[in-house]
Amino acid sequence: MARTPGDGSGLPAAVVAALPAVVGVKTSIPENRRSAQTLGTEREGHGILLDEKGLVVTIGDLIMEAATVIVTEIEGNELPARVVGYDYESGFGLVRTEEPIRQKPMRFGDSDSLVLRSEAYVAGLGGAKATLKVKVAGRREFAGYWEYLLDNAVFTVPAYPLWGGSALISQEGELLGVGSLLVQEALGPGAPAFPGNMYVPINRLKPIFEELVSTGKLSTPPRPWLGLYTVEHMGRLVVGGISDGGPADRAGLQRGDILQALNGEVLDDVADFYRKLWASGPAGTAVRLRMERENDAFEVTVRTGDRASYHRFGTD
Repeated sequence: MARTPGDGSGLPAAVVAALPAVVGVKTSIPENRRSAQTLGTEREGHGILLDEKGLVVTIGDLIMEAATVIVTEIEGNELPARVVGYDYESGFGLVRTEEPIRQKPMRFGDSDSLVLRSEAYVAGLGGAKATLKVKVAGRREFAGYWEYLLDNAVFTVPAYPLWGGSALISQEGELLGVGSLLVQEALGPGAPAFPGNMYVPINRLKPIFEELVSTGKLSTPPRPWLGLYTVEHMGRLVVGGISDGGPADRAGLQRGDILQALNGEVLDDVADFYRKLWASGPAGTAVRLRMERENDAFEVTVRTGDRASYHRFGTD
């Protein structure tokens, strides 16, 4: 189970000094936006101040298709903000407050320094009392069912109950990662089930940071997207859900269908599926899928799409 943060005693001075940079992030999403069905219309989590002009990094799920964004400072002040950047590949989101946040920004650390059993601190809005000491339970690949793959995710234990957008902080008070998920198998495949959290390492943000701040997205061609929610069950790749109106939905795929091959290449697991899909070309590329439905095999050609064009941000 998730462990409740304690009274904050015993924290390194550098960590305590960094905590005012951790803010709250609340968003409202119109009911007619596509992510509202799966992620909800009211979302709440955390973020981390990165500069003196109110730039905050958080996890993308919190701000996806947000019409309004409110950032809460450690003293409780609420500041309107707007989405300024979103990267589907890493999962990072950036917002900027309309007024500066008068706290010291948190510096980037080196997430490559995190190895098995490394100690760090997880913090949400609330200062020392919202901070928990954790250990790294593993660094490994993470394949999300929503067409997401992270090569070197950080898994921590014990579980932090308010993980979304929380800060993973080094003993020197530097930002090492941003909270993404609660996971039930933090120790990894083959180990006993033990809850923990998955953090997106901050080194994943560094190469794209300046471009994301200045333009809001990356200039590289977008990856092909199918709009499938894929899970592994008994060694098979099963369609667990489909994005309404997405490429797979338009091609007639259904929940419960089984994925076997892409462009004639057998799919080993979810990560292998994503790599072969993304290697097929840019968004808009047509791919040939071999499927199974109720013990009947069939092939279907799907014209992939750009995930960004499927979602809307702001009040438009």
